[in-house]
Amino acid sequence: MADSIPTETLLEKVRACTICKDLPLGPRPILQISSHAKLLIIGQAPGRITHQKGVPFDDPSGDRLRNWLGVNRSTFYDASKIAIVPMGFCFPGTGKGGDLPPRSECAPAWRKPILASLVSIELTLIIGRYAIDWHLPEYSGHTVTAAVQSWTNVWPSQLILPHPSPRNNRWLKSNPWFEDDVIPALRKRTKQLITIS
Repeated sequence: MADSIPTETLLEKVRACTICKDLPLGPRPILQISSHAKLLIIGQAPGRITHQKGVPFDDPSGDRLRNWLGVNRSTFYDASKIAIVPMGFCFPGTGKGGDLPPRSECAPAWRKPILASLVSIELTLIIGRYAIDWHLPEYSGHTVTAAVQSWTNVWPSQLILPHPSPRNNRWLKSNPWFEDDVIPALRKRTKQLITIS
């Protein structure tokens, strides 16, 4: 039964996935999971740089996300502490407005068994529109800003975040309540859940 696959075996299967053979740079599933992780980060899909490096959030977005969490790189990349499971595991390609959406084949194929294997998760960070629509469908009709503003409705087991990309600098300046209220709560909760290396 898929739900009973050990995390290590599941990770091997996902990394060997070739469902989307027509990807512009080919399949290269990127994720980080362990049955011991207490914090889960749900993003969108790897970008071109992440595809090339093979490391999630190893860019300015990751620097900001680590700052929001109050963790260093060694803690962030410790799978026994933090799981990283984007909506799409491979770089989907680029369109007119930037990277394309996560491929639709990925979530139905892998999300249920992966989430079932993450038995220790106590906080899930839900980043961006596609993650919100899948994990919190009740917010699918809301703007990302409205969804983030309602953070206390799903706290402390979940937290909706804007993307930490530098492209969102204007959003952060326009919404100072996020860094004043949400980030301190997130750092405190993170510190409660995981030991910083």
